[in-house]
Amino acid sequence: MRLLGFEVTRPRNEKSLAPVNPNRGGWYRILESFSGAWQQNVEVKYDSVLSFHADFACRTLIASDIAKLRIKLMQQDSDGIWTETKNAAYSPVLRKPNHFQNRIQFMECWVLSKLQRGNAYILKQRDGRGVVVRLYVLDPLLVMPLVADDGSVFYQLNTDSLSGIPESSVVVPAREIIHDRFNCFFHPLVGLSPIFAGGLAAMQGLAIQNKSTKFFENGAQPGGVLTAPGAIGDDTAARLKSYWDENFTGKNAGKVAVVGDGLRYEAMTAKATDSQLIEQLKWSAEVVCSTYHVPPYKIGVGALPSYNNVQSLNVEYYSQCLQVLIEAIELCLDEGLGTGETLGTELDTDNLLRMDSVTQMEMLDKSKGIMAPNEQRRKLDLKPKAGGDSPMLQQQNFSLEALAKRDAGVDPFKTSPTGPSAAETQAANDNATASAAKDALLEIWKGLG
Repeated sequence: MRLLGFEVTRPRNEKSLAPVNPNRGGWYRILESFSGAWQQNVEVKYDSVLSFHADFACRTLIASDIAKLRIKLMQQDSDGIWTETKNAAYSPVLRKPNHFQNRIQFMECWVLSKLQRGNAYILKQRDGRGVVVRLYVLDPLLVMPLVADDGSVFYQLNTDSLSGIPESSVVVPAREIIHDRFNCFFHPLVGLSPIFAGGLAAMQGLAIQNKSTKFFENGAQPGGVLTAPGAIGDDTAARLKSYWDENFTGKNAGKVAVVGDGLRYEAMTAKATDSQLIEQLKWSAEVVCSTYHVPPYKIGVGALPSYNNVQSLNVEYYSQCLQVLIEAIELCLDEGLGTGETLGTELDTDNLLRMDSVTQMEMLDKSKGIMAPNEQRRKLDLKPKAGGDSPMLQQQNFSLEALAKRDAGVDPFKTSPTGPSAAETQAANDNATASAAKDALLEIWKGLG
């Protein structure tokens, strides 16, 4: 059977393929947010964690920042210098990965899958030449890694019509899948999402938000207990509770309540200021940021750093959060597309690490002698000018070769007292020139005579 341009055959002995189990030993490990959480019925709900504002902001920030980086195809020359190039076998699929996603949408889907599930599975589609012409990000819940007895890796794919997989339980070899995985704590083929570490903090933040919502829906009036001096029946207690809820909560909060027969209202819930909800909510958001290695100020949590240097802030964010994700994508694309040793992909980080205009101009000014004027103009999206293809220096700068020839002389700096000075040398040269001119005039005069 052919699938997406390559031949798919089922292994002769399917029992030799075993699904990857990160919980080795025959027992499935319960991954708890803390020791004893399962016994205490503390559940980290995946869908709820995804809706927590800090977790949502971290994932979408990382995915959008990486997706906006243009994918460049680079070629290494004989001097070991990498320059951007185009190639008919690789450039089209990098520019348009598949029929329903552009480059940004494809890369966002890749990064979100990796962050949310710890794994990103990209299926290749080949043409008749065996060249990869389409790339599809698969639903990680529909993919299972398999390992054969000899250590060969396969992937079991379930039905995914959008990606061109019509049949269920199709097994493909590892060479047809780009598997980008994250935090492989329990098995080298099974990645782990940062939600594993930040899920409990996200659940706490959601609980604080839900509590605050109910608090303010009740008119910021804390709940309490109606007490009577004597015993009352259940029917009377239910009637009093219903009467109180209907007339003195929600939109009726703040109305004057008249109670008799010795009834007394006692507030039981602590006030919002006593519970320090804002501080707790901020702490839970900062914990989530730490699991993604995102500086909290990037998602609006906490204050901005005191120093005003845009490039330094972006470099910090790049080095501690984005760099490992970006380089992993580049390496996965190189290996998945089979670009070889002298070709490779590179995500253009110039837009991410863009400097402010003043700093950029200072950098370009200091790069004289290293960068040609046209290379500097290209950084500013300006067209090249004639004569600007070579680096330039001021005239008083000498090459090392010229300085070496000067130093090879007997007295390169003219420090000897017996030697003629520069003025004397110039005068002697002038006299010699005048004498030669005089002799030439005499010869002409004699010829005329």
